[in-house]
Amino acid sequence: MGVIAIIPARLSSTRLPHKVLLNETGKPLIGHVVETLLESDRLDRVVVAADDQEIVDALRGYDVEVVLTDVDHSNGTSRLAQAAEMLGLGTDDIVVNVQGDEPELDPKLIDVAVDAFVRSGEAMGTLASPMQDGDDPHDPNLVKIVTRVGGDGVHRAVYFSRSVIPFDRDGLARECFKHAGLYVYRRAFLERFVGWPIARLEAIEQLEQLRAIEAGVGISVAIMPFVHKGIDTEADYRAFVARNG
Repeated sequence: MGVIAIIPARLSSTRLPHKVLLNETGKPLIGHVVETLLESDRLDRVVVAADDQEIVDALRGYDVEVVLTDVDHSNGTSRLAQAAEMLGLGTDDIVVNVQGDEPELDPKLIDVAVDAFVRSGEAMGTLASPMQDGDDPHDPNLVKIVTRVGGDGVHRAVYFSRSVIPFDRDGLARECFKHAGLYVYRRAFLERFVGWPIARLEAIEQLEQLRAIEAGVGISVAIMPFVHKGIDTEADYRAFVARNG
């Protein structure tokens, strides 16, 4: 059994074209992501699942495997599954899905997510954090999550939403968790998951993980504070360059 991080990386991006190749810091954005993952203690391999030769070329010289996947995948999870097949991963191998636009991800977050996933015995795992200074719970792009805690001490997902959950009706200021788009799966479950049709709640919220919730799949949730965010816009990238240029 191995633990393999796969980064789905596509060249096209509606809000910020070619963002994975932006290199005003002296290295491509995807290169920053790779270097971060290589600092994880729990990962045995780091792989980029690219959809264009330009990404492959940009990563020459980095200590990372790159596979060239089909262009027409509907989402990153589908690309991830193709890469896992191309790599010949075993059914029990653990696959970590890491976004290609999160260059400031703390590698310790991967470690705690994998550890919680293994401890839980669930088919899928992810990561959450208490809200941090500057986070707006009402921002629909900041996904919220409600969890329950099992007898093993592991949090498990109850629901994900773009709305504020739970609603604090009586002003008791219960903690609200934000979700990070990082997922952990066994390779065998990943193959099943991408074959399922889009679920009702998934279509409403436009959150792919709700496909697993509707199917009754347990999702372990590692809780650890984080402040990082993905690079979605030009302003996000400019701020990243200012911090790292």
